[in-house]
Amino acid sequence: MALVRRRHPNLRLPEISDHRPRFPVPLPPNIYKQSSSTGSDTLAPGDFEKLAVLGHGNGGTVYKVRHKVTSTIYALKVSHNDSDPTTRRRTLAEINILRRATDCPNIVKFHGSFEKPTGDIAILMELMDSGSLETALKTNGTFSEPKLASVAREVLNGLSYLHARNIAHRDIKPSNILVNNKNEVKIADFGVGKIMGRTLEACNSYVGTCAYMSPERFDPEVYGGNYNGFSADIWSLGLTLFELYVGHFPFLQSGQRPDWAMLMCAICFSDPPSLPDSASPEFRDFVECCLKKESGERWTAAQLLTHPFLCKDMDSC
Repeated sequence: MALVRRRHPNLRLPEISDHRPRFPVPLPPNIYKQSSSTGSDTLAPGDFEKLAVLGHGNGGTVYKVRHKVTSTIYALKVSHNDSDPTTRRRTLAEINILRRATDCPNIVKFHGSFEKPTGDIAILMELMDSGSLETALKTNGTFSEPKLASVAREVLNGLSYLHARNIAHRDIKPSNILVNNKNEVKIADFGVGKIMGRTLEACNSYVGTCAYMSPERFDPEVYGGNYNGFSADIWSLGLTLFELYVGHFPFLQSGQRPDWAMLMCAICFSDPPSLPDSASPEFRDFVECCLKKESGERWTAAQLLTHPFLCKDMDSC
């Protein structure tokens, strides 16, 4: 009887390199594209009054603040000095990406950055006062297809802008897509984003929220080793829209709490999830175009902007 050797997935968590600088990574020179909004060409910690804490996580805190001179309200994201060097480097990378995307209406607007005497790094951004899509799902329930089409269009406009400039977000999920009181939808949190050196540069590191990682991020060997981060953003968008439609993470039952191995097996070895029968053919096809297991078969952001799901209620697309 012939023996068949099965390939077992590598379930080891990735090792983190210890090759880190032995000195703090310096804050790059600041530029203030919107200096008129604060009435000054520079920013300093004393310029702002903290009004509320908006959130915590990843070695930092986000505050709602008021500029003391202009009374303008902002969001201030502070990365604490006691964070590990990786968190600090990610904060500096986020600043670099936000500076490159200041003119995109579907990316949270960057107003400047500064370093506190304590070594904390602060990023000043527009306040998205209606919260995230995750918050909207918890508060208002699942999204209708017309609302999902509007969300998808705005997120894809942002991703198309980023990808055209060789920037991969790498952490698209409901909590990183924000809404303001004008119902404008914008991409936020570029802490694990990456500026690619060339269009198809690989980014094989385990970053981002693992639940929304594409199959090739979990198991690169099976899916060809190298891949680009742009198609991984599309996979994450597909899962995000699916979740907003059904009300829970697609690969799990409602209320189920996953672990890393369970997610890896579901994402890498199961078929892509299927929408319920209530979904329209256009929406079903749109999600399928995002959730192709082979990254090269996924539609790009620019292609998805022409999909019938986004164009069926518009005069032109």
